[in-house]
Amino acid sequence: MTEIKVPPVGESISEVTLVKWLKQDGAYVNRDEILCELESEKATFELNAEQAGILHIAAAEGATLNIGDLACTIDESAPKPEGAAAPAPEAEKAQAAAPAKEEKTAAPANPDIKATPVAQAIMADKQVKPTEVKGSGIKGRIMKSDVLDAIANPGKKGGDAAFTRDERRDKMSNLRKTVARRLVEAKNSTAMLTTFNEVDMTAIMDIRKQFKDTFKEAHGVNLGFMSFFAKACCTALQEWPAVNAYIDGESIVYHDYCDISIAVSAPKGLVVPVIRNCESMGMAEIESKVVELAKKARDNKLSPDEMAGGTFTITNGGVFGSLMSTPIINIPQSAILGMHKIQDRPMAINGKVEIRPMMYLALSYDHRIIDGRESVGFLVRVKELLENPAYLLFGKDPVKTLLEI
Repeated sequence: MTEIKVPPVGESISEVTLVKWLKQDGAYVNRDEILCELESEKATFELNAEQAGILHIAAAEGATLNIGDLACTIDESAPKPEGAAAPAPEAEKAQAAAPAKEEKTAAPANPDIKATPVAQAIMADKQVKPTEVKGSGIKGRIMKSDVLDAIANPGKKGGDAAFTRDERRDKMSNLRKTVARRLVEAKNSTAMLTTFNEVDMTAIMDIRKQFKDTFKEAHGVNLGFMSFFAKACCTALQEWPAVNAYIDGESIVYHDYCDISIAVSAPKGLVVPVIRNCESMGMAEIESKVVELAKKARDNKLSPDEMAGGTFTITNGGVFGSLMSTPIINIPQSAILGMHKIQDRPMAINGKVEIRPMMYLALSYDHRIIDGRESVGFLVRVKELLENPAYLLFGKDPVKTLLEI
């Protein structure tokens, strides 16, 4: 009998939550098969079978387990049931994975909800989601009349009351509890202030429009806004080192490198993976890393190491439509930059009113270590670099660099 215990998952983490069993009690499992999902205060990870055999579950879903606690046992002496799938060789796994991935991509957004062809056509035409319609057909099948009723009575599902007084109580996940604790700690333990500015995004949008196809063809990744902001922040951080530092007791720790944390909204809460040595990366490298970390965040595959550290954070509320906000510092860091929605606004340009794509920027900072001069100077520098992307090559006007003035 092999005991499967909760392994160490990171420094300072003493307990985890068993989120979901992927195999049933009494099922035959092959070696290295994924048995269950565990969630720590920093990340979600999987527990694998150490031997092939019959699974005996010891811990229930939703249970809080300490490191070293027993999760399950595997009886490797039990005979393998007839018809049990044998582990596929790596080559066969790779071949099987490709069509499966294509099939998954082609599948509907919610395969559990069935609808008649007429109902599907109406939902597509009127942009009605299947989850907004209650099917009256056999096994909940959505009929034409169900869709028409949902369109005529928005907020209702097939005769249900438009408003209810139902309540639901869910247990907070370890990740959500950690986010809550850290946000309160940031508010209570720092002298946080926020300074604002705005940036004209014309130059960056022109570059993206002109080179997006060439960039994608050359590097296999889209040219987004994050690489511009990350490069601008790295240049400004090296010029204003206090913004890239943090307080440790009675000391100030400065960094000669820029580990940029990117705030990502994941299914189970906000996570902040880190792009390490961002100051040494090119635009394509940054964009590739952002895509990689964002995908891992959505799939709950980020490791504790990928979220540890970080010297400065960038968060983009603009993807949700936020026009202006005051982001909260990601402690122990001392500052965080908030990006927002790009919106056309009338601006005075050389004595004339022009419509420009503008974005508000917000820098929240710990006033214990960063003074107004540093915070405003940093944000003005970021603005200058973003409005003149060529400056990102040398940190200043290329012509002045050429003339050494």
